[in-house]
Amino acid sequence: MAGHAGILVIAPHPDDIEFGAAGAIARLIQEGRQAVYALCTSGDKGTSDRSNTPEQLAVIREHEQQSAARVIGVREVVFLRYPDQGLEDSPAFRKDIVRLIRRFRPETVMTCDPYHRYVYHRDHRIAGQAVLDAVFPFARDYHAYPDLIQEGLEPHKVKELLFWGSESVNYRCDITDTFMLKLEALRCHESQVKEFGIPDLDAWLRSRCSDMAAGEPFELAEAFHRTLLPP
Repeated sequence: MAGHAGILVIAPHPDDIEFGAAGAIARLIQEGRQAVYALCTSGDKGTSDRSNTPEQLAVIREHEQQSAARVIGVREVVFLRYPDQGLEDSPAFRKDIVRLIRRFRPETVMTCDPYHRYVYHRDHRIAGQAVLDAVFPFARDYHAYPDLIQEGLEPHKVKELLFWGSESVNYRCDITDTFMLKLEALRCHESQVKEFGIPDLDAWLRSRCSDMAAGEPFELAEAFHRTLLPP
């Protein structure tokens, strides 16, 4: 399914969106915008349970991501199925992201911040950088991918980028009214939530979102680095 989507959310693994941005996405959907999720990998390495093979885990995690997306009201979920822990900043990966941007033509693209320092999942760094480069300039420029033009995928200018997991926060979204949807969506990722050993997920997540709202006139927030693109 193609066509305009107000928001395109590109994440390295299932559950990344729910931790980083699901409350803000739910709010934007309630305000009338459509959202599409794109998962770069299916998270096939993300477990300490040796009884599951990577192939089995990928099926489980894709199912969990679909369930979480339904909770939020997401229009569509796309799985690119690159190997977990195997993302590379390659021309092929960048082109796949450009194809998504030109296919769905979003005003807003959301992803993880590639510039988080030191201990950080490499897939997050690579995905964030590839998305940033795909948005500007590759998705914008007519001559970047002549073959995509032949596919009917015309250039597209994204208006804004929102990066979650940033150490340079300049935008906080009020999710007080959508926090419970965020929590419900996160709970859909049963295979992952049990790995964290958090006895009270509600209290832990509420505390985290309360900290992100510090200094704001609302109770709960998700924090981003927001970048506006040239018109």
